[in-house]
Amino acid sequence: MRTWRPLAALAVLVASLLTVGGPASAAPPPHVITFVNHTGATIWIGSTVNADGSTAFVSLPMLTDGQSAAKAIPETNSPYHWRGTFFARQRCSGVSGSTFHCLVGDCGRYASHCVTGEQPASLAEFNFDRSDGLAPWYDVSYVNAVSVPITITPSGVPVPPPGTRPCSTAGCPGELLSACPAANLHRAPDGSPMLCVNPARDSKTAYSNAITARCPRAYTWSRQDTEPGNQTVFDCPACSGFTTTFH
Repeated sequence: MRTWRPLAALAVLVASLLTVGGPASAAPPPHVITFVNHTGATIWIGSTVNADGSTAFVSLPMLTDGQSAAKAIPETNSPYHWRGTFFARQRCSGVSGSTFHCLVGDCGRYASHCVTGEQPASLAEFNFDRSDGLAPWYDVSYVNAVSVPITITPSGVPVPPPGTRPCSTAGCPGELLSACPAANLHRAPDGSPMLCVNPARDSKTAYSNAITARCPRAYTWSRQDTEPGNQTVFDCPACSGFTTTFH
């Protein structure tokens, strides 16, 4: 049987909620992502978001080799979720706001944020959702291309036992471009390997087979998560954030 509150008591409750900012004031703090650069060169962090109300970043760091920087995920305001990607913008030059351009992961003329969709690159993908008890979800995606190896490691939780899925590290730190089929390899102007582009993201190919063999804990084609025994998507509801390392 429903128990009705006296109107006076209800008024006090409403007033107290308004005073402290409503129910959202009791929400946990936002998750924090720490970006680490171990690529051996300077990178500019890029990001894109889903078209679902997720808030786009307007200030992301440039990191020299060995540097790190942290960013809070904008998930504490309506619609209380953030779904999007992060990637390393590489081999960049020019003046921000004018001539700035990157050979890998280019996403517009600003050094601090993206204004277009990213070009093919390795992606760290996240789904933060306050209404999903299993979130956040995360994965490393080479579905479009491989530029640099990425790992995503949850923060604030114990290291999980070997062979378990929740709160495990996604991706692999090992070098990947040497596994790229010759037909899919793009080189920099100096001739060095720069990017391996997937020729058919929605099916298994020589590209997906080669990259999966080198790193089974990442996506290499769009439906890999339907394969038995796949290790593509991870979740860690108890974590305080993640360390995303570009190797």
